[in-house]
Amino acid sequence: MVTDTHELDQLRAHLLVAIEAATALDALDTVRVDALGKQGRITGLLKTLGKMTPEERQLQGPAIHGLRESVTAAIATRKAALEKAALDARLAAETLDMTLPVDAVAPGTVHPVSQVMDELAEIFADLGFAVATGPEIEDDWHNFTALNIPESHPARAMHDTFYCEEPSTAGGGFADAAGRATRMLLRTHTSPVQIRTMLEQKPPIRIIAPGRTYRSDSDATHTPMFHQVEGLVIDKGITLGHLKWTLETFLKAFFERDDIVLRLRPSYFPFTEPSAEVDVGFSMVKGKRVIGGAEGWMEVLGSGMVHPKVIAACGLDPNEWQGFAFGCGIDRLAMLKYGMDDLRAFFDGDIRWLKHYGFAALDVPTLSGGVGA
Repeated sequence: MVTDTHELDQLRAHLLVAIEAATALDALDTVRVDALGKQGRITGLLKTLGKMTPEERQLQGPAIHGLRESVTAAIATRKAALEKAALDARLAAETLDMTLPVDAVAPGTVHPVSQVMDELAEIFADLGFAVATGPEIEDDWHNFTALNIPESHPARAMHDTFYCEEPSTAGGGFADAAGRATRMLLRTHTSPVQIRTMLEQKPPIRIIAPGRTYRSDSDATHTPMFHQVEGLVIDKGITLGHLKWTLETFLKAFFERDDIVLRLRPSYFPFTEPSAEVDVGFSMVKGKRVIGGAEGWMEVLGSGMVHPKVIAACGLDPNEWQGFAFGCGIDRLAMLKYGMDDLRAFFDGDIRWLKHYGFAALDVPTLSGGVGA
């Protein structure tokens, strides 16, 4: 056991030499364990302090603690020097070619729904239509009543509506800007945009209204939230012939085919009279249906002449002004054009699906370059 200052100085000198002689971090760690580990030589000296008399502890304690501090400081200094030397050696051995190009950043893609919206805007702008928007949280009057769908109308059963639960102000509903009792809901179609446009703008009117809509429905071809585009024309002397020509021109430009054939079937919508479902002809190519030709028929649109009651509800004289309206699902148009078979994938957020079906940010649709180019 070390008991005097001379032996402590000898141990200090021995350990400092060993520390300085260590040429690698592993060797230095061996010296540390030998001196300061659980069974280390300095640790053993510290353990003897408890067995000493107060006089011996007062004499040897400071010397032993000083030994530990000097050895600990020497190890830390040597470790820093060895780490710096290792880093210098690594930097000297490694080279970086600053002339090499950087790794390409993975580009994002435009969602097919956004792309189709741009395509629709491009096509209808060429036909003289403007793009109109409106609130997604709508009131009952704009969403139903003004469109000839009163509360007792059976057509309301056609819409699975998300109603908002809020404090009522009149008769279990809300009061709109005109003081009419109404309820708030998530719009079930973009038709309220047509109403708002007719209330705010004098005819003639030519608009499309793309946007999100909501209905309580979910399967491979329906989702609670989906995208819809509706068109409206209000002018004098408008006929079904104008409607058919507009839809035919639109579908030829959208699907980029001249062999588009349409079939209008009588139908019922409360906000149009007469009303027509629009079927488009398709052909079978390698076992898949492709829009174009007339091997079969596929429903793509709903349309009709704007009901006189809707025109009157917007403050216009139906004897002076006539118009047509149409609507279709943007998601469905994307599925038909780009070969997608499950609507739910549009909203899953799967990066692989988005990379496969997405569009480059600079692929802005143009009529001259092809709206789907």
